[in-house]
Amino acid sequence: MADHEDMRLSLLRHGQTPSNVAGLLDTLAPGPGLTPLGHRQAAAVPTALQERPIDALVVSPLLRTHLTAAPLVTTFGKEPVVMEGVREVEAGALEMGADPTQHRTYVDTVFAWSRGQVDLCMPGGSDGRAFFDRFDDAVGRIAEQGWEDVVVVSHGAAIRSWACARVTGVDVASVARTPLANTGMVEIEGDPDSGWRLLGWSSGPIGGAHLLNQDGSDPTGEAVNA
Repeated sequence: MADHEDMRLSLLRHGQTPSNVAGLLDTLAPGPGLTPLGHRQAAAVPTALQERPIDALVVSPLLRTHLTAAPLVTTFGKEPVVMEGVREVEAGALEMGADPTQHRTYVDTVFAWSRGQVDLCMPGGSDGRAFFDRFDDAVGRIAEQGWEDVVVVSHGAAIRSWACARVTGVDVASVARTPLANTGMVEIEGDPDSGWRLLGWSSGPIGGAHLLNQDGSDPTGEAVNA
């Protein structure tokens, strides 16, 4: 960390789900579990983070984040804190959509929010203000705890959209063109008052390239031409 007052926040995408493989915009609670590959991805995370002095684990209300965090709970002995604010961007009328046009509308909307178009609504859903308000609130609550090194298991669209809007050194167009694979991770440091700085962006699984999904369409983590 840059200094003792900075918090290190690692935004870890959950492991692969059946809906990721099927290319479904599956964003509502409780959501799907993990595929066998998703469990292997999750099992590899503690080794990738073994040198870290992790103070806390945060998960969303969705099942897939709890299952992804389970190996970290075992390894680090930290019970996860559930925060509603770090859940996935809800797809509204696009929920369970499998069509590439629906995928593009969803992803275009979340990146439009990152560019400042926060009044734009997800079709049949909420706008960017609502998303940033609840994700910012969750990050603020995490910072208030005084933890120095926190892993937040969250979701592909939520992580990418929030990081583009809130983290110095993150370019929206570049992020839109770069997928965030299951168990990919964005590492930042700072605090809500002074701002956040990018430490690292692992677009592939942090456990290794052999864990990369080779099947299906992954609508909340895929690259788009932006």
